[in-house]
Amino acid sequence: MAKNLDWDNLGFAYREIDYRVVARYTEGAWSDLQIITDPSVHMSECAAVLQYSQTVFEGLKAYRTEDGRLVTFRPDMNAQRLMDSADRLVMPKVPEEMFVKAVDMLVKANADWVPPYGTGGTLYIRPFIFGNGPTISIHPAPEFEFRVIGMPVGPYFKNGMKPIVIKVSDRDRAAAHGTGDIKAGLNYAMSLYPGEQAVAEGFAENMYLDSATRTYVEETGGANFLFVTKDGTIVTPKSDSILPSITRRSLMYVAENILGMKVEHRPVPFEEVSEFAEAGVCGTAAVICPIGKINDHGKEICIPSGMDAAGPVIQKLYDTLTGIQMGTIEGPEGWVHEVK
Repeated sequence: MAKNLDWDNLGFAYREIDYRVVARYTEGAWSDLQIITDPSVHMSECAAVLQYSQTVFEGLKAYRTEDGRLVTFRPDMNAQRLMDSADRLVMPKVPEEMFVKAVDMLVKANADWVPPYGTGGTLYIRPFIFGNGPTISIHPAPEFEFRVIGMPVGPYFKNGMKPIVIKVSDRDRAAAHGTGDIKAGLNYAMSLYPGEQAVAEGFAENMYLDSATRTYVEETGGANFLFVTKDGTIVTPKSDSILPSITRRSLMYVAENILGMKVEHRPVPFEEVSEFAEAGVCGTAAVICPIGKINDHGKEICIPSGMDAAGPVIQKLYDTLTGIQMGTIEGPEGWVHEVK
């Protein structure tokens, strides 16, 4: 039986649910996955995650379809990205089969927390690995924990598909040849200060430029950019320090192979931004959120699609991808994973 929540007004915040899934890595091997009720984490005060930020994570969602099925979207892609992230921070990899099984276990155990179809809510799932073994020398932890938690959420941006206003940041999210292309906690810590500054100034997010030359668009604190040219071409920025968003890659596939649009994944000079007809940010949490204005140190770049609603191309992309995720539109084979 579904929990007694205001499903239409969940917001995007942590909410403790009944169960979480845990495995521990000791003596060179992962333990079996366990479902537990304790939301607390117990570890050494000298754990590597506390001393040297040795942690990586993922984000995906579980949905309830119109016919009542519980599904997740492309969890195999999240599994692969977590392995890539773990490899970069010298952490043990969680194999794809183990990852998908853990996500399925979490969703099944917490089925009553999955928002009903049609409310706009989802069960946001956060798998993560962290070094919980003690180390004071700068070396990888001797022990690790893999944990999968979840929480019912609404839209990431409180106004949903209402266009947002963002600003160009003077700070960098990630360094060239650094860790920007993996989902490491330390990348997001770097965006906290400029992110809070942006909000205090009345903006929804930051636009980060490349740290080497500060002439190319990279991403926001937690999402990739997506642009639409005046002739309807979808353009997404390309850089070795941009996180390879699963949502962005899925949208590009949908645009090219389902909607018949032209797509380009390439470096995007900042000076080109004013020439686009539509702009948005995309990621698991938001799916897509349109951008209405970009503030460049007091100079406003007004996106032609405006501040009232998403442009027609971004709206079509959003409707198609969410339709696939919710099961109302048939998508590519294997994209929607049913939790049984």
